[in-house]
Amino acid sequence: MPSTTLYDRTGASVGSVELHDDLFGAPVNEAVLHQVVTAQLAGRRTGTHDTKTRGEVRGGGRKPYRQKGTGRARQGTRTAPHYRGGGAVFGPHPRSYEQRLPRKMKRAALRGALTAKLGDEAIRIVDDFKLETIKTQDVAGVLAALKATGRVLVVAPAADEKLRLSARNLPTVEVILADSLNVVDVLNADTLVIEQPALARMEEVYL
Repeated sequence: MPSTTLYDRTGASVGSVELHDDLFGAPVNEAVLHQVVTAQLAGRRTGTHDTKTRGEVRGGGRKPYRQKGTGRARQGTRTAPHYRGGGAVFGPHPRSYEQRLPRKMKRAALRGALTAKLGDEAIRIVDDFKLETIKTQDVAGVLAALKATGRVLVVAPAADEKLRLSARNLPTVEVILADSLNVVDVLNADTLVIEQPALARMEEVYL
């Protein structure tokens, strides 16, 4: 069973904590990770882009010129695609880009991502942030003491308004609930800061 150092909010080591082998000692399957990341990013697309067909473009009620006798090719409407301002051919229309994946695959990818972060020594376990007031400087101080650099993902066990509001002005810090973890956010983070009570919640949800 893997283990790592447990820190307090001052960055001092206060012991060690054992991590669940199925969450932080799982196999890392790059193919599964890629597929889940692709599906998650595709699901974030709004899919609201739209083009007008020849039937939706305004105008075109009158025939451009008579059918015969002009020596030119016959035309029926100015909204035809080959006219400037005419309709688009095979243009995009609103659609969903969602890719459905098995739940087991998504769970396997998340476990692999957490295991990879632990292997890169990019995980910090802190006993508690212990914020008494809403103050960005306090969160920044804790993260600096933990040597959490780059993009930081803070995993909280439950909704904590003081933590969320204190961290929202830090552009490289994001707070997420333990039961809302996803592969993209975990992989994008340079450092994962996990509150110790969140570990139990993660085991409850993802095992």
